[in-house]
Amino acid sequence: MQNRKALVIFSGGQDSTTCLLQAIADYGRENVETISFQYGQRHVIELEKAKWIAEDLGVKQTVIDTSVIKQTTNNALIDDSQEIKAAKDGDYPNTFVDGRNMLFLLLAGCYAKQQGIPNIIIGVCETDFSGYPDCRDIFIKSMNVSMNLAMDYNFNLITPLMYLTKAQTWEMADKLGYLAYVRKHTHTCYYGVDGGCGQCPSCILREKGLNEYLNHSN
Repeated sequence: MQNRKALVIFSGGQDSTTCLLQAIADYGRENVETISFQYGQRHVIELEKAKWIAEDLGVKQTVIDTSVIKQTTNNALIDDSQEIKAAKDGDYPNTFVDGRNMLFLLLAGCYAKQQGIPNIIIGVCETDFSGYPDCRDIFIKSMNVSMNLAMDYNFNLITPLMYLTKAQTWEMADKLGYLAYVRKHTHTCYYGVDGGCGQCPSCILREKGLNEYLNHSN
């Protein structure tokens, strides 16, 4: 019988919260855990949101300190002296953290194997996203193979949002009965402004998707 347990990589943002809500619906609250990462992100408020949401929804949260990544790379997401800028001229946005999702998946896999959890859920997406290479389906599939080989374990990396637009992600939250919940309690802003700054690429993408969904559904 398939092991019906799931671990959600959980930041407290719109995408990972929607994935968590869907996982609870699919696997049952008692079979779902979350894992969050403190990597020196300037929007550390997201971890406060993640802690509150995990407690509110009644699921276990494990927080891992991965701030060592600051010793190997530098970018606007972990250096608050830099202005956050969108991608231009074919470059990646300066909020791209080299190796972040690879590190998150690896550590989530180490934890999941110890807990006997085969299913790891991550809210990456290559439709409406910031252009990060580690959000692509091809990377997730390759990482799935590498993790299975490295740990001799049958991991199943699941990406519910991979081909959804932001509007469709809002629709998913709505169909789960949590549209207002996700709007109120999740954090997206790269600058760490509670409620959003409305100016950074992440806030703009979130608001654009919400407006598209609300206009379409009315």
